[in-house]
Amino acid sequence: MTPISALRWLCGALVLCLLGLVGWLFWPAPTMAVPERQADTASPMAMTATIERGRYLSVLGNCQGCHSLPGQAPYAGGTPIATPYGTVFGPNLTPSAQGLGGWSAGDFWRALHHGQAPDGRWLNPAFPYTHTTHIGRDDSDSLFAYLQTLLPNETPNRPNEMRWPYNTQAALKVWRALYFTPGQPSAAVTVQANEIERGRQLVEGLAHCSACHTPRDRLGGLISAKALSGATMPNGWYAPSLLDPQEAGVQGWALNDVVHLLRDGKSGHHTAIGPMAEVVAQSLQHWNEADLHAVAHYLIALPRQSSAPPKQASQAVTNRALGQRVYEQHCATCHGDQGQGFLLADGRVAYPPLAGNRAVTLATPANLLRIVQEGGFGLPKAGHPHPFGMPPFQMTLDDNTMAALLTYIRESWGNTGTVVQPLDIHQLNNPHGR
Repeated sequence: MTPISALRWLCGALVLCLLGLVGWLFWPAPTMAVPERQADTASPMAMTATIERGRYLSVLGNCQGCHSLPGQAPYAGGTPIATPYGTVFGPNLTPSAQGLGGWSAGDFWRALHHGQAPDGRWLNPAFPYTHTTHIGRDDSDSLFAYLQTLLPNETPNRPNEMRWPYNTQAALKVWRALYFTPGQPSAAVTVQANEIERGRQLVEGLAHCSACHTPRDRLGGLISAKALSGATMPNGWYAPSLLDPQEAGVQGWALNDVVHLLRDGKSGHHTAIGPMAEVVAQSLQHWNEADLHAVAHYLIALPRQSSAPPKQASQAVTNRALGQRVYEQHCATCHGDQGQGFLLADGRVAYPPLAGNRAVTLATPANLLRIVQEGGFGLPKAGHPHPFGMPPFQMTLDDNTMAALLTYIRESWGNTGTVVQPLDIHQLNNPHGR
């Protein structure tokens, strides 16, 4: 074969491969076959138990958190979910024509297990089907049975606002090929049989804790080798490592202390803030004690793994004197001159100490910045019905002043956090370069 002939043959092969790839990308996906079950002929009492089971599963998965807007009908959708590629809006899950009215239990299982709509469309992975794929069919049917009892609401689904090409089925097909394989549904494990395994199933499955606490690569795929090691979320908050006791790891904690933190959002001087406080309010405080204990056992049993050492502070000088003045003016009244916090007469924490607070000295100042900017008004919970709060300072402090304040807090009273520069504030406020 002459060199010219070989080159022609190679070019032809490349063209065929390219055509094959294009054909694969744009060929309509077949609807995954899902066996339908026979109509349920269970007694009314058994059906009531199934629906109640489904209601509790919806709480475990915090489904309402992504499918309900404050002040609107529950599960009517519309909740914006920010991603680096655009905004996804939680769809209507009520049994209306706009929601799940035309769906069967098999259709619902297909969505949870395969991430596919009844018409064959691939679903955006902002819907955590990478986790719900591990849910068993019985639990899926129970959850669907509960959703079918909701009052129908005709709120139309809001189209997602994703940038091209992330808004195409071709992009979702590539993403799935890289990151998703339908899981083998785990057999339900009772707490009595194995508390740690039950906790693992909740954390990695329906409760999808790793969706926030596991870092993602540039295409949004979970980096499984770094599971639960902490990640920056699209909304700018940092979900700290559950492996590192210097971040959010609870290895070495007493079991009841972990349960209190999960259920009440408070345990000793530790307080859930930001998105985690919402999870506590909307989901965790309503879990039964057995499941709370199972997750607590699992978190305590996680291996210890230190996070990457914090970056060395730059040589630029941050105005420490300015940070101290701002702290004394806005923060010391509640958090104390020495960052010691404020306790009520019964010993409960009203305002948490900042000295020795691991949320203050994280390698990234993201969460400290968010709480100062947005305020710290906790959501009321059964175990903490009247939370104290703090006002937001986003409109009060510019980037220079904010950097000085955060640096002062992170370096004072024995804290060993790194310097925060005004550029850090700007970058944290613009995580996607907007």
